Amino acid sequence: MTDRLYIFDTTLRDGEQSPGASMNTAEKLRLAVQLEKLGVDIIEAGFPAASEGDFDAVAQIAGKLKRATVAGLCRTAKDDIDKAWGAVQHAAKPRIHTFIATSDIHMKYKLNMSREQVVTTAVEAVKYAKAFTDNVEFSAEDGSRSDRDFLCKVFAAAIEAGATTVNLPDTVGYAIPEEFAELAKYIMTHTPNIDKAVLSVHCHNDLGLATANTLAAISAGARQAEVTINGIGERAGNTSLEEVIMAIQTRQNFLPLTTNINAKHIYPSSRLVSLITGIMVQPNKAIVGANAFAHEAGIHQDGVLKNPMTYEIMSPETIGLNTNKLVLGKHSGRHALRSHLKEMGYDLSDDELQIVFKQFKALADKKKHVMDEDLEALVTEGLLRTADIFKLQYLHVTCGTTVLPMASVQMSINDRPLKDAGYGNGPIDAAFNTIAKMTNTDSELLRFTVSALTGGTDAQGEVTVRLKENGLIALGKGADADVVTASAKAYVNGLNRLEYLKTHPRTAAQNL
Repeated sequence: MTDRLYIFDTTLRDGEQSPGASMNTAEKLRLAVQLEKLGVDIIEAGFPAASEGDFDAVAQIAGKLKRATVAGLCRTAKDDIDKAWGAVQHAAKPRIHTFIATSDIHMKYKLNMSREQVVTTAVEAVKYAKAFTDNVEFSAEDGSRSDRDFLCKVFAAAIEAGATTVNLPDTVGYAIPEEFAELAKYIMTHTPNIDKAVLSVHCHNDLGLATANTLAAISAGARQAEVTINGIGERAGNTSLEEVIMAIQTRQNFLPLTTNINAKHIYPSSRLVSLITGIMVQPNKAIVGANAFAHEAGIHQDGVLKNPMTYEIMSPETIGLNTNKLVLGKHSGRHALRSHLKEMGYDLSDDELQIVFKQFKALADKKKHVMDEDLEALVTEGLLRTADIFKLQYLHVTCGTTVLPMASVQMSINDRPLKDAGYGNGPIDAAFNTIAKMTNTDSELLRFTVSALTGGTDAQGEVTVRLKENGLIALGKGADADVVTASAKAYVNGLNRLEYLKTHPRTAAQNL
């Protein structure tokens, strides 16, 4: 049995199904490039049949990446498979990933199909996909709640039809590690032709066991792990890539496996996903949380100072978290900025550098030192946005203990300048009220969070908002040295994302 573990990242597909985490094409491309740099073997770039926007994003990613396999998800329907192949066909290594539910509850209530019909449908789909490419993955949706003998029958039929990977999903996060390992082992020993395919696992985190279930299945013989950066995904999320990788690297005595992952790109990848989606990483999140390498207790601090291994089972540098960061200031030039951004993983063109450099100089005039977190925010804000409908050009607020808070706003709406003013309970409320009136939107503010990107009183404020309108939910994010301005930027960003969702509906999003 090979000791090579394949990493299948579905941040761009299942991860994007987190409420409000939809990404535009530019953001998906940037993240796909970072995932390839991270060393991911297979990148599930999207669900091409879901929308024209998803098809276009998958196609652009397929055409850009040089090493990683690019997969497109599809149901067991010829139209879906046609769209998936149309999107991934120009990839250096294309894969079609097709699925159908195999649990009794799904077959009865969702599919209204018998077991025999499901097997026949799966075989026909795999054969049809095989006509396009030799790299076909078949998934048994809700596999953890399926009859194990039926699972073996479906997998055997799919492999016979040409599937080179068969995936066992814990779709609703129902499994317990010992149980899931036993199921994986049963499949490995009772599927007669399993040696002709790779067994994959795809776990959800509804009980907080996604990583534990994945590692248990790997120990039982699975050799592909389906994961997302930061563990984002439907409901409580998916198995976290960083947790699986660092568990393997840290516990080689129990998990003697190798991967292609360059762990030093884990933290930059985590930050990029957070910046793009607007989903903050909880401080106590394993591996990439802000407190992962923080030590508050005096006895811990004393031990770490004497030998970091007393209370750290891995070093922050291992995941690319550089504790000795170079700081840039207003006297730093383009060359220094380009060099530092390249070290951070951003290889910018001359035109892109010019955009970021202009924003960098403006920020450097406001604060003495510009940190890595500041630069990440500048790159995200300056380069990863599509042509927005709403653009904030000017904001002025008046507030205090003896005046009624008021905001004066100038915006560009479809490239048409517009000015207005309004009142509110505070400066942020006044700004939001005015922007809502100018954009003629009726979104509901579900969440508002603000945090500092770095330490110090001159730190940029990072604001995240969650908006809801007509059943659509979008996250917006903004950063600025002024928190009120950051809030307005986040609100406008959220409104633009809502507009994007209105014009790019996801009609066939599915969850494995």
